[in-house]
Amino acid sequence: MPTDTVISVEGLTASYGERTILENVSFQVRRGERFVIVGGSGCGKTTLLRHLIGLQRPAGGRVWIDGEDVGRADEEQLRRIQRKFGVLFQSGALFGSLTLGENISLLLEEFTRLPPDLVRLIVRLKLSMVRLDGFEDFRIAELSGGMKKRAGLARAMALDPAILFFDEPSAGLDPVTSAELDELILQINRSLGTTVVVVSHELSSIFTIAERCIMLDRSAKGIIAEGNPHELREASPDPRVRAFFNRQPELTARRVGVGH
Repeated sequence: MPTDTVISVEGLTASYGERTILENVSFQVRRGERFVIVGGSGCGKTTLLRHLIGLQRPAGGRVWIDGEDVGRADEEQLRRIQRKFGVLFQSGALFGSLTLGENISLLLEEFTRLPPDLVRLIVRLKLSMVRLDGFEDFRIAELSGGMKKRAGLARAMALDPAILFFDEPSAGLDPVTSAELDELILQINRSLGTTVVVVSHELSSIFTIAERCIMLDRSAKGIIAEGNPHELREASPDPRVRAFFNRQPELTARRVGVGH
């Protein structure tokens, strides 16, 4: 694996029982890159993410994170690999019975032996990074949808991961809040050099965040396009790709030849 490659997927096949979702998928993500996995509903975006973070084992092929094979790792190895990344799940996955500060400190207490004073300092720092200064003692139910997303991001960053994965970060947010979250993701990538991998079908977020993307297709069971989304919108020869990035019915994209 090249030294600037932090994620490598080689010939991945993903299935649920007899049903194959993805077949022979291969791509790489460079260190420090903003990489987005796009596609329509049911194309396998979340399934691919589950394989990347070790929640699902490949039916075939390999997934490498920083040179380590995620799919073939035992429990102890997988736990070590998973310390290298943080995940912001679509729901935020925060514990409602804990305060916001406790949600973040829980990870630090489980994975480190830092003294309590330093843990509290790190919690405040992470909340400050996502513009939630002073919210340590708030319950999750007291937070708005956008604040919950940012809180989930603060927790995902608790252990200073080299990679951040986002599962549909804009889901359920109004346009303004969604744009603010997009800008926060950009800020973290640019200031910390964190590799960002986002699953999304929201065009505004895709065009804002992505340096490069892959597009999955349900019928193809794999990747039908790879590149910069702005370039794919204008110049892809595939009508499915043009239809997606231009927000048009596929038949319209075929008929008018958008970008040609």
